Amino acid sequence: MDSLICNFPKCRKELDTFAWVTSCSHIFCDDDGSEQFSKAMKCPACDTVVSGRFDIIRVDLKPSEQYKSMVLAGLKPDIVMEICTRSLSFWTYQTHHEKSYQEYVANKAKERSVQLENYYEQINQWRTTEVVFLGQGQNLEVPAVLCDNNEIYFLLYFQYFLIFSAAKKELEAAKKKYNEASEKLMEKSRQNQKLQVF
Repeated sequence: MDSLICNFPKCRKELDTFAWVTSCSHIFCDDDGSEQFSKAMKCPACDTVVSGRFDIIRVDLKPSEQYKSMVLAGLKPDIVMEICTRSLSFWTYQTHHEKSYQEYVANKAKERSVQLENYYEQINQWRTTEVVFLGQGQNLEVPAVLCDNNEIYFLLYFQYFLIFSAAKKELEAAKKKYNEASEKLMEKSRQNQKLQVF
């Protein structure tokens, strides 16, 4: 990661000039930091109260050479090393934070991809069924509410359509059996009448 990212969820732009850093290890762009901390002394990323004197600082991410020469001048080496260690820990935390966010985004994209794949598979099944129905001289229309890429409505409608189709086939088969039984009964009735005549 070459540059840090604003931790404000609605922003997430790369930071390259000034930024706001909090004691809870979050960083924000100059615009969002100024706006959020003017409203409340609370971290916008984790809601930690940052009311202490050094809980929030505005830093220049591109300091001048003179600043870099003077900022740690006069401090003992162990203090300099401690400051550097904390600074590296902050960078490590931000790197881990960004990695976790990117993994979350990737997982969401994968889930969406699977949903779309299932959706278009259902559409393909629907079209195949439609072709079969057209081959049988029947018309199959998709309701207007399903034409807005609404997967849930489409899938529910498709499932109910399959159930309805199966029920319709069973009804037609039952009617056929009823008609056959009626014809047999009528035939037997005619035969009985003939026998009674003799």
